[in-house]
Amino acid sequence: MTELPLSPNTQSPELQSAPVGRPWYVSALLAVVAVALLLGAAWLFARIKSPFPFYGTAYGSNTAAAGFSGTNQDGQPYAFVPGQDGKVTALFFGFTHCPNICPLTLAYLDRVKAALPAEDRDRFQTVLVSVDPARDTPERLKEYVEYFGKATGIRIPEPALTGVARDYGVGYQRAEVKGADYQMNHTTATYLIDSEGRLRVLWDYTQLPQVERVVADVRHVLATAR
Repeated sequence: MTELPLSPNTQSPELQSAPVGRPWYVSALLAVVAVALLLGAAWLFARIKSPFPFYGTAYGSNTAAAGFSGTNQDGQPYAFVPGQDGKVTALFFGFTHCPNICPLTLAYLDRVKAALPAEDRDRFQTVLVSVDPARDTPERLKEYVEYFGKATGIRIPEPALTGVARDYGVGYQRAEVKGADYQMNHTTATYLIDSEGRLRVLWDYTQLPQVERVVADVRHVLATAR
């Protein structure tokens, strides 16, 4: 970023004669290129480390998923202990007032489950953790997740929710909307956790429409479960 010049009264002769820095848009472009290169390197590293060509971003082989507890859509206590039930879990964070990303995520993951072989469907589950516990009661979560497919909706009150989100690198923030109720800005990634409780794959929301490729990731994780 180009530095603002000092006032004439404070500039030294050397500063006054120094050449003007590069235009701001050149600095911005270089910053974008640097970020793109960094992300590309991370993607390539993940591909090299994983022998299977995952569509999503692969984690290291021993990256443990964090457990948590809350209340499910039936109003019952719920504890997520990664690997305890032997299922592969697609986990994401959202809220029921979400206008597009959250319902589409549920719908895509429901299509993924339907595309699995019949013997594998019971071994795959979707879990939605609400980032809006103030409005997302168990009753509302139940109506929401059952409308868009078959998933488990979890309400975790604050401050526990903050800790769970931090464990998964999830960010969320209340956003006021003029003339309407508030919305929640949040991370839109989906995390695939294997039956041993390990984080295996992360899908960006924009990847989920490629259902066949997501299914391939899930089938590989199901097949390699110990």
